[in-house]
Amino acid sequence: MAATSLKLPDDLKRRVEQLAAASGQTPHALMVDAVRRAVERAELRARFAADADAAERDAMASGQGHALDTAFDYLATRVSGRAARRPRARSWRKSS
Repeated sequence: MAATSLKLPDDLKRRVEQLAAASGQTPHALMVDAVRRAVERAELRARFAADADAAERDAMASGQGHALDTAFDYLATRVSGRAARRPRARSWRKSS
């Protein structure tokens, strides 16, 4: 495991120590967990952005997509545990 030095303002250091003590952790464990969660959130946001970019490229190339209300209805049905028929993509480009 690599060591890293982290300089904290005095007030933040006190808050970390108080939170760590209240949760039965060391300040080190609390900070490692906080950094881990921040990194995981940043990675998740990056994957989301990459997926959205790829979906936009696919939609632009194919001219096909799903209406927002149709997509939300499908997802709400799935989340509720009910069976849902996957909606078909529709053309969104104007005919020439």
